[in-house]
Amino acid sequence: MGRFADHFYYLTDSIGWYPGKNNDQDLPKVSAPTGFVTDLASIPQVFWSLLPHDGNYAYAAVLHDYLYWTQNVSKETADRVLKNAMQDFRVSPLTIKAIYEGVHVGGAAAWNQNASLRKGGEKRILRKLPNDPLMTWKNWKLHPDVFV
Repeated sequence: MGRFADHFYYLTDSIGWYPGKNNDQDLPKVSAPTGFVTDLASIPQVFWSLLPHDGNYAYAAVLHDYLYWTQNVSKETADRVLKNAMQDFRVSPLTIKAIYEGVHVGGAAAWNQNASLRKGGEKRILRKLPNDPLMTWKNWKLHPDVFV
């Protein structure tokens, strides 16, 4: 994973998840591609001392961000993937409950914002990765030639 200067990250390789024997079996396989841009766990900064955006649930959060971006499953399914993937990463039940309830109740705004950004032409999968550690996501996305 690489990082922009403004707390956005991009995958340097694809990642995936599929439901195992301890998961809800009706959930889909998920694969986020190389170059996908994410903010990891979209937890308000005021809560970072308790739930940092890069906690041990970050892998699950990236998959969740990808599902919220592509919207090729329902919001409810995306939220359940997050919950099940956090369980696989042995995130504490209290943390899972807090994060899951947060996105389940408050995630509609992010879901709707992503739909609006996509409709407006924003892209989130890079074909060219930045090599400047001071580059921000805000500035990088101004270059249309860097996207898939």
